[in-house]
Amino acid sequence: MYLWVDGNDPDWLARKRAFTGNIKENTEENCKGRYVNNDELRYSLRSVEKYAPWVHKIFIVTDNQTPDWLDTLNPKINIIDHKEIMPETSLPCFNASVIECFLHKIPDLSEHFLLANDDVFFNATVLPDFFFKSDGFPFIRLIRKPLGKWHYWAKFLRKKGPGQYRRMVMNAAQLVEKMFGKYYSGVPHHNIDAYKKSDFYEAMEKKFRKQVENSLHHHVRAIGDLHRSVVSYYALAIGHGHMRYVGRKESMRIPVERIDYMKYLQRYQPKLLCLNDSQRVSDADRERIKPFLENLFPEKSAFEK
Repeated sequence: MYLWVDGNDPDWLARKRAFTGNIKENTEENCKGRYVNNDELRYSLRSVEKYAPWVHKIFIVTDNQTPDWLDTLNPKINIIDHKEIMPETSLPCFNASVIECFLHKIPDLSEHFLLANDDVFFNATVLPDFFFKSDGFPFIRLIRKPLGKWHYWAKFLRKKGPGQYRRMVMNAAQLVEKMFGKYYSGVPHHNIDAYKKSDFYEAMEKKFRKQVENSLHHHVRAIGDLHRSVVSYYALAIGHGHMRYVGRKESMRIPVERIDYMKYLQRYQPKLLCLNDSQRVSDADRERIKPFLENLFPEKSAFEK
């Protein structure tokens, strides 16, 4: 499953600006890199076909958009509009954290599913047991923080508090700690994640329903949003997940502002790859994305017209 938006679409931009106004695009709350379309989805789907052909259904969750190159007649492809799964009061929504609270409502979604943004890619052949153990529970991939629970507070002491994203993750861990007495200090690996739909439902509809309701009207990212990492921490707390701390050879995130993507790829040869755009990235940086991906995945997939 993908969350996808074409932030270059004039109609979509008009809807967004009519709702939010002309606010800065280089802030964490309204980062251009979260919306801009660098054609990553095309290449991510090529990576699925090349390295994970066993994926039998692909949902693309969008805001009344469809990539013009996408073959929507392909039996694996399913376009899901926000209004099919989200309450009307939350629309229009430009906040991925809120959208993710309703993914379990997608019709025909499998009990075991993968969730990705369009900037993540398979970089090696993997099988379903890479994501789910034989007992059916997912591997929860986290990045270990050497200071554990005190990682975030160390940033405060250095007068450099965690950014908005890390605050959301920290809040998710604290919610699970308050409910179950278990704290997970590892942070999400920022790549393809595995879930059970039943656990996603339990977390969003029951255990943390109040926090979901508090986020409903946050049409753009805001402090206090419930982050989907709460589902992973919840699964660990109830014994429905297997914690797995990962390094760059298994799951790697390359910031788009880095210059030589291939150098990092060849050095670590990760199974999963993320090209992470952010408020620190310039348009000049983004111009390197498509040539790199075209070199990495040159063959047209069956998902393209």
